[in-house]
Amino acid sequence: MAQIFDWSIRQFLKEAASSAPTPGGGSVAALCGALAASMASMVASLTVGKEKYAEVEPEMKAILERTAALLQRFEGLMAADIEAFNGFMAVYKLPKNTEEQKAERARRMQEALIRATETPLSIADACLEVLGLAEQAALKGNKGAVSDAGVAAHLAEAALNAALLNVDINVPSIKDTAYVDKAGAKRRELAHRAAAIKERAVQAVAARLSGN
Repeated sequence: MAQIFDWSIRQFLKEAASSAPTPGGGSVAALCGALAASMASMVASLTVGKEKYAEVEPEMKAILERTAALLQRFEGLMAADIEAFNGFMAVYKLPKNTEEQKAERARRMQEALIRATETPLSIADACLEVLGLAEQAALKGNKGAVSDAGVAAHLAEAALNAALLNVDINVPSIKDTAYVDKAGAKRRELAHRAAAIKERAVQAVAARLSGN
């Protein structure tokens, strides 16, 4: 599973559509985030080297650098998501015949739940960065590819919100109230910021498509 990025699109869809536990929602969110990053990169790639956009070339090159790093990050996060889920399922198989075994199982379950929450938060955080790059591409990138910046923005926000659903399903079972409060605050911040950036990005796309 760690080499999931080497799969064909058809293979990924087949596995995701099956009864196999992975790739699941977190992995799909990471893949959508990577697709969003690729679209922001595409706009920057179509801008660099164009005389008309010489003034913004440094910014576009920076986008290329960041999206390349983000693509690697999403690959790692997808593997981490699968590992976290597998670890969670492994805990379910632990023996619970004695009080000691029950206590150990409960402790490890809490650890697994936190890992299964941290990974989607990281996926959402990466998606937020993609949104910022999509906004830059929408505002200053090649006008002929501005719709792709819009695609990046819509996909990145959708991926972010999809990842956060994996936070929502785990948090109610976590007993560490301090962690729950922290994760909840982070979740709200990510969703709020994402909505604002996506709205600015799509407005920029609409304005440029209309000739403004």
